[in-house]
Amino acid sequence: MSALPKPSPQAQVLSQQLANLIQQKIEDNNGWINFNSFMHMALYTPNLGYYSGGAKKFGMDGDFVTAPEISPLFAKTLALQAAQILAAIQGSGLTSNILELGAGTGKLAADLLLELQQLDQLPKQYFILEVSDHLRQIQLENLQEKLAQDLFKHVVWLEQLPENFVGLIFGNEVLDALPVDLIHRTEQGLFERGVAFDKEFVWQDKPLKVGHVHDAATTLALPNDYLTEICLSATGLINSLANCLKQGVILMLDYGFGAAEYYHPQRNTGTLMCHFQHFAYSNPLINVGLQDITAHVDFTAIAEAGTAQGLSLAGYCSQASFLMNCGILTILAQVSPSDMATYAPLAAAAQKLLSPAEMGELFKVIAMTKNIDEPLIGFKSGDKAHML
Repeated sequence: MSALPKPSPQAQVLSQQLANLIQQKIEDNNGWINFNSFMHMALYTPNLGYYSGGAKKFGMDGDFVTAPEISPLFAKTLALQAAQILAAIQGSGLTSNILELGAGTGKLAADLLLELQQLDQLPKQYFILEVSDHLRQIQLENLQEKLAQDLFKHVVWLEQLPENFVGLIFGNEVLDALPVDLIHRTEQGLFERGVAFDKEFVWQDKPLKVGHVHDAATTLALPNDYLTEICLSATGLINSLANCLKQGVILMLDYGFGAAEYYHPQRNTGTLMCHFQHFAYSNPLINVGLQDITAHVDFTAIAEAGTAQGLSLAGYCSQASFLMNCGILTILAQVSPSDMATYAPLAAAAQKLLSPAEMGELFKVIAMTKNIDEPLIGFKSGDKAHML
């Protein structure tokens, strides 16, 4: 791995403050905490965690680029799927809304609302559930700047999930940021990988105690000398979303695999990744609070959690298939290639969103429905639900 950029002196001070808090937590817990606790503190400690602090995260001058930041093309395409869902619900006589989980900078929300306005398919309200006060403020400022007042008034920030929600619930790159437990299978049995402190944060394994994580790990039949993640927070979130959804669709976009690929014998070091100023690497124990920490999504676990709560699995496919099904190439074709100033950035964005070498295959889309019978346009071809 190339040498990482050095954080600014101010960033180093904030990181050290967070490191001190984590070190204290380790000391208070007899010298060890599980990785789930470490990841939660590193990402979500108020004012100091990665998602709670003030550093720029998204875009070219942040740490990573998400699909909505690449181009409005992503939102324009997603809006066509959203419009179908909203229209189907309104056709049954109900008022429909949208709920976005973890809205980043608010760019996707703004672009979606502008496009849905063009399609004459606005939701009654566009709810945003955001755990970061810092990001909520950025979203507020960006949406106020980009939207006319009559459109901005549709946006409502929530502190908790609504009850009896009707409409579309979606999250783009939300599941990968939920804290995970690290499981290490050895000849001696199942261990939990956690964090201790010895002049710096260090890995330390302890026997995995009986409980929910142990129950989940024993169902996986992992081979020896195998390290992987289990994300009970993701399945817990799906349970909560299913319980609040009265009628509509839950749509999640993220990078990951079905269980057979996720827990493949050759994937024996897990999927944990960190992102800092566009460097990607696998050491979460450095630069605490300054780097993103993610794990790929086990989409089989997501599908099983949803169906166990009474949802119907409506589709699972690659991001490339989903966007092409929704009409991304038709949208692109509406711009003349002779208008290079407009066409070239859109074509480059489409390449990044669709190419197997970029986001097209690694990123997946899963949809689960309740009381919606109409097939979703995003899965009309390339559906791989049978592989979950």
